[in-house]
Amino acid sequence: MENTKQGKLKIPLKQSLMMLVPFCKDKLKEQLSAVLPVVVYLIIFQSIILGMPVDEAGLISIGIGLVVLGLAFFLEGLFLGIMPLGEILGIKLPLKSGIFTIIAFSFILGLGATYAEPSIAILKANGSFVKPWEAPLLYVMLNQYAGHLVAFVGTGVGIAVVAGMLRFMKSLSLKPFILAVIPLLLIFTLWGAFDPNILYITGLAWDCGAVTTGPVTVPLVLALGIGICRTVGGEESDSMGFGVVTLASAFPVLAVFILGAFLNTSLPAPMQQSDFFDPANHAQALSIVGTEEKFSEVTRHFSDTGLAAQEKVEAAEKLLDAANTNFVEAARAILPLTLFIIIVFMLVLREKLPKKDEIFLGIFISVLGLGLFGIGMEYGLSKIGTQVGSRLPASFSAIEINDHQEIIGNFNTDIVQKSITPDGKISEFFFKKEGENKYLQIPFVEKNYDRSKKIYRYIPHIGPIFGENGGKGGYLIVILFAFIMGFGATLAEPALNALGMKVEELSVGTFKKTTLIYAVATGVGLGIAIGAAKIIWNIQIFWLLVPFYALLLLLTLFSDEQYVNIGWDSAGVTTGPVTVPLVLAMGLGLGERVPGVVEGFGILSMASACPILAVLLMGISASRKARKLQNSGGGNR
Repeated sequence: MENTKQGKLKIPLKQSLMMLVPFCKDKLKEQLSAVLPVVVYLIIFQSIILGMPVDEAGLISIGIGLVVLGLAFFLEGLFLGIMPLGEILGIKLPLKSGIFTIIAFSFILGLGATYAEPSIAILKANGSFVKPWEAPLLYVMLNQYAGHLVAFVGTGVGIAVVAGMLRFMKSLSLKPFILAVIPLLLIFTLWGAFDPNILYITGLAWDCGAVTTGPVTVPLVLALGIGICRTVGGEESDSMGFGVVTLASAFPVLAVFILGAFLNTSLPAPMQQSDFFDPANHAQALSIVGTEEKFSEVTRHFSDTGLAAQEKVEAAEKLLDAANTNFVEAARAILPLTLFIIIVFMLVLREKLPKKDEIFLGIFISVLGLGLFGIGMEYGLSKIGTQVGSRLPASFSAIEINDHQEIIGNFNTDIVQKSITPDGKISEFFFKKEGENKYLQIPFVEKNYDRSKKIYRYIPHIGPIFGENGGKGGYLIVILFAFIMGFGATLAEPALNALGMKVEELSVGTFKKTTLIYAVATGVGLGIAIGAAKIIWNIQIFWLLVPFYALLLLLTLFSDEQYVNIGWDSAGVTTGPVTVPLVLAMGLGLGERVPGVVEGFGILSMASACPILAVLLMGISASRKARKLQNSGGGNR
């Protein structure tokens, strides 16, 4: 180690690396502890409880590793390069600029942060799961208008940040905002009872509220908000810093409903698959998919041609292309946001960037991390989540395992035999030679036989694993699985620990941190379990959301302001970058397998609502205890 002329220490490269190793190890360990338990739980459940091997285990393992590495890089870069600027802007912007500048900055910050959210990409990726004839509006929003969807969600976040900053500056209560916005969302939700197109985007709309409150939006918005609160001052400035995450969760839901209502005016109602492909309805089909080329893609995608096996081969071949795409998307998400913050910092505040080397290094690490996370999410989290979700129905019903299908060429129907059950039902089957003296009995399904090519496509079946078809034991297993996954994933969320410390401080110890953490984790687990039940029994989502949020509005009226802020913000804290992709993928995979279910959205909306209920109930209890202590103390003096 040597002294330079400028008075700075010059550390040899080898020593620098030795100093960095423990730091990097701690950061990777932190993310590994958040990701690994949930992933291991999914793998154990599928391989041991369901008795099915994990397909593409090697590729998924690489993906999970990239998620851990990417998340560690991304969050470290965020806190090193972007967060410090956000905190300074929050403190100094109100002192050096007018209210219109703050409004403009807040809106663009919210919009830009949405594009930078790691989980926002999974919304666009899930468009391929939706059948255009079953849910035309949902298909259009996730495919043809996916860019518009993200823009509307970002606009909703931008408006929410503006409302939050104005609330901080004017020291307004959060209650009027909640009591105004949530009933409006419930009106749109009830609309779904009368319009199937709106019904099928309801789960997506509410889930978007959870997706937007991730590791980019929440820290940046809170840093800006708490900075403004400190500048404005006031006795309740600490607790007033909460609440903006609630608005950032609610306004995007409204924005998605508004986009859906606009697009719905030019779309047909849901129809049968045969009607969709009927030449007489071709104009309506094109209004959904957009172009002839896209119509041909849809035809190939949803035809019985063994697409799943094809995609498995293509996925490995396109890994390099996926890397290029994800890094480009990461740069597009991070760089415009950081450039905007730097321009405001230099031109509006007219200050030099502090620690330029750290800031630019942080920005570079953020882009690198988000790119790695995107690849890992595509080939790790989403794959394992979809795989487990699509196989969960085997617990209570027989399902096809498309990934293991086999093509039998030169098939001769003369070998097909018939059998009859005691109740007179006839089924067909044939024998396939597996080895020297081994023969496998395979059911013959007419729709899987291509007579022109003499090709038979054998798709293995599995289930019901627990009891007979429709048995209660299988349903219970799936719901219990969902609860444990939600509970465990929430305990791993680092933001929840910080929220618990703040609540314990505000309640002067009457509301313990551990009590809050376990209450919120239980709420998330219960919410995901209810969401899974919604898909299994195909319950319309308005039957869950409307009564639940009506109860939350009632509790909000009787709760203290600080618990309202913290309670409604807890919904955003619990939906992190690991939980969101896994739950979305699991829900869509489960929905794809359950007969009659059109879409698998809505689980996140319930996972967000239940923690609010837990905190508000505990807040009311803590407030009563505090008042009793005050009264007893007053009586003793």
